[in-house]
Amino acid sequence: MSKITDQPLNICAIDASTNSLAFCMYTYKKLTDCGKITFEGNNIYEKVQDATTKTKALFEFYNLIGAIVIEHTVFMNSPKTAADLAMVQGAIIGGAGLAGIKEIGRVSPITWQNYLGNKKLTKEEQLQIRSLNPGKSDSWYKTYERDFRKRRTIKLLDVVYDKKIEDYDVADAAGIGHWAINNWEKAVKFDKE
Repeated sequence: MSKITDQPLNICAIDASTNSLAFCMYTYKKLTDCGKITFEGNNIYEKVQDATTKTKALFEFYNLIGAIVIEHTVFMNSPKTAADLAMVQGAIIGGAGLAGIKEIGRVSPITWQNYLGNKKLTKEEQLQIRSLNPGKSDSWYKTYERDFRKRRTIKLLDVVYDKKIEDYDVADAAGIGHWAINNWEKAVKFDKE
């Protein structure tokens, strides 16, 4: 079992995809800054290289970051997407290491979403969406439900931090950070899994 460390004063929360890194900076448990970086490249390997370069520069710009917390890779229907995301997350963690950041935390999507009170939609909520929008495809409903939860995350964070966040990925990074600053021991505890 690893040693749990004290929570750093400056934490960067990250929501990564194969194309971008959304981030939110927390200083003394307050949301201080956020944004999004897009990765360039013609294939995943070029994007991974770009991710390392850009994240290192980001972390050096915010030169007092004590730790990062990243959304843990979860099972996806596409093994290729899961592998590509794992490579990008490795590049981000590598960029953090090159910038001198030693402490890395992680959280699963469902954990931080549940903490915010933004659980999966109930059957009743799903039925209501279908009754208000009849005749749509299953993929349309899935996208609508995903976006509904993202909008709910944005509203919750606006109430907590009084900060307008428009981008869904940046809002997710803020949610990850909110969970992390309130659950630090869980974020950095890496038991055998």
